[in-house]
Amino acid sequence: MAKKENNTKGTDTKTRGITRRTALKTAGALVGAGIAGVPAVFTRPAAAQSAGSKPIKIGFMVHRTGIGAVYGRWYERTTIAAVKLINQMGGIAGRPVELVTEDDGTDPKRGAEVVEKLAVQHKVDFVYGTLFSHVVIASAPRAGELKIPLFVASEGYHVPSGTLNRYVFQPGITDVRSQVTAITGWVMKNLGKKVAMIYPDYAFGYDHRDFFGGAVKQKGGKVLAQLPIPPTEASFTKYFARIPADTEVIYHVMVGPAVLTFVKEMGEHYGSKRPQIFGFIDSLEGVDIASPGLEFLEGTYFWEGLPRYAGEYPTPYEKFFRKSVGVNDDGASVKDPKDVATYAHMFSCWETLFVIKQAVEQSGYQNPTPQDYKALIETLENFRWFNEGIEHPQGHKKFIGKLHQSFGQQFISKVQNRKLKVVHRTKIKDSIYSSDVDYTKQAL
Repeated sequence: MAKKENNTKGTDTKTRGITRRTALKTAGALVGAGIAGVPAVFTRPAAAQSAGSKPIKIGFMVHRTGIGAVYGRWYERTTIAAVKLINQMGGIAGRPVELVTEDDGTDPKRGAEVVEKLAVQHKVDFVYGTLFSHVVIASAPRAGELKIPLFVASEGYHVPSGTLNRYVFQPGITDVRSQVTAITGWVMKNLGKKVAMIYPDYAFGYDHRDFFGGAVKQKGGKVLAQLPIPPTEASFTKYFARIPADTEVIYHVMVGPAVLTFVKEMGEHYGSKRPQIFGFIDSLEGVDIASPGLEFLEGTYFWEGLPRYAGEYPTPYEKFFRKSVGVNDDGASVKDPKDVATYAHMFSCWETLFVIKQAVEQSGYQNPTPQDYKALIETLENFRWFNEGIEHPQGHKKFIGKLHQSFGQQFISKVQNRKLKVVHRTKIKDSIYSSDVDYTKQAL
C-alpha cells in the first residue's frame, strides 16, 4: 500500500479530537486509519460477533519485579487499557480478550519458565509483552520450541538481527538499530563528532555500542570511549572520570532503578563545563525531569519514541491514547503526579495488541493449532504498513515481514525550562537499514 510520509510536527492539529464514544462508534473507519486518507484496517462487523464466543487468551509477560519494574508497571496499565478498548469494540474477531498475566521478574531464566507456563498450563493463544533484551533473548527459544507466537515490545535488535526464530515478532516499536540509524546524522551535524558512549553492560547496551558507534565512524566521526556499566551498579562517578577531555558529545543510555543517581552524578561531575549531551530517554523513563539535582540537563538532548509532554505531537490519536492510559500533560499518572510514565516506550504494548487483533482477523485464526498459527504468521509476514490512528498513535509504521520488525519515526527533544521540547522528527525512510535476514525461510 502506497503512502506518503509527513515530517511536520503533528499530523493534523485541526482534526477533531477523539472520544471513547467516537472511537467505538466509528471503529471500522478510524481504527488503524491514517489521517491523510489511507485505508482503514479491516475489522469484523459487530453483527458477526457472538457474545458467547470462546475468549482469545493472551499471555502477558510483565516485569512486575526486578530492574524493569518501572516499565512493567506502565506496560501493564497500557495493556489493560488496550484490552479494555478492544473488548469494548467487540473483541478480536467477535471474541472477548482474556489477559493472563505472569511476572517474569525481569529475569532471563524466569522468562523462559513463564513462556512455558503460559503456553502449557494456561493454554494461551499468544504470549506477549516482554521488554528487557536479556529476558527476550532467553524466552524466545522456548517459544520456538513450543511453537507459540511471542510478540515482544522490547526495541532491542535481537528480533530483526535474525538470531531468534520465526515465532517471535516485534511489530509495535522500532528497534535500536533503526533508531540510531535515524538520529546519528542529526547528532553529528548539530552536537559534535567526537563521542564518548555510556551504556548498560548487556545486549540492549551492546546494540547501542555497535550501531551508534558504527554509524558515527561511517559518517566521519570518532568514538573516543565506550563505557559499559553493569545493571546493578549504584555509583557512577568513576566512569565519568574515564571520559576523555576532548569529548564533544556524551551519548548515554541507562536503565534500571539507579538512573536518577546516574544523571545526578553526571551533573555533579561536569557542572556547567560539560560537553554536549545526547541521551536516550531510557535514562530518565519514570523520572521527573524537574527533580532536584537534574538542573544541569537544561539544554541537553534526548531521543524519545513518543514525546512525554502533551502538545509536542498534537494528534487526536496521541491525545486519545494519553487519556486512555491515564497520563497527564506532563507525562505522569493523572492519579499521582509523582508517578512518571514510561511514555516513550509503553505505546508499544497498545500497538502490539492491535497488531495481534488485525493478524487474527485477517488470517482467520481460531484455535492454537499448527495450521492456525501457520496462517497467522504468514499473514503477519505479508503486512506492509500499520497506519497512524487509534491503533497506532505513535505514527505510521512500515513493517518488513522478513525481519518481523516495524520501522517508524523518531523524536529528538531538547530540555527547555525543565521540560522536553521536540526539535526534530525523523522520517521512516531515515531509519531503514539493509539486511539479509529472512525469517520466512524458516520452517514452521
